[in-house]
Order: sequence, then structure tokens, then C-alpha cells
Amino acid sequence: MPEKLTEDQLTSHLARLPQWRRDGDTLRRTVQARDFPAAIAVVDEVARVAEEMDHHPDIDIRWRTLHFAVSTHSVGGLTELDIQLAQRIDAVTDNE
Repeated sequence: MPEKLTEDQLTSHLARLPQWRRDGDTLRRTVQARDFPAAIAVVDEVARVAEEMDHHPDIDIRWRTLHFAVSTHSVGGLTELDIQLAQRIDAVTDNE
């Protein structure tokens, strides 16, 4: 089971994830796609990545606006898995 990150570790990681914000035990990012089909394509690719990692984000779709939330619920906080998933989501959305 992954271990919760310390505050210092989180601060360090978040410095390298400028589009993400911490909301308690969750990392959040909002992304604007060019249109609804593009937003769905991003969700499809994030779903593929998440399944590969066996670590799944919460995703809220509002037309072309995507809201991502990542957390490791089983440990009640943020872990290295969340950082890795955020980085992978960045890689998908930055190519959009």
C-alpha cells in the first residue's frame, strides 16, 4: 500500500505541478478542451492511463471543461501515485 506524502514532499511535488492545486487530501486541475468531442477524447486517454496505473481520478465533464481530482482514498491522503497520475494527466492534456 502506498504511503501518504509528508507536507514537505507535497510542497516539493506541487512546485513541479503548477496547474494543480491542493484541496485538503485531493489534487485538482481544470482543463479547457477546444470542444466537447475533444474533451471526451481527453477523458478516453486519461481513462486508458488510469487503468494502466490501476489508480483512477474523479472526472467531472461540463461541455468542454474537465475537472480532475486525484487522491488515494485507501490511505486517506495524497501519495506518490497521485503525483504520478497528475503528471500523466498533464502529459495527456498538454497534447490536447
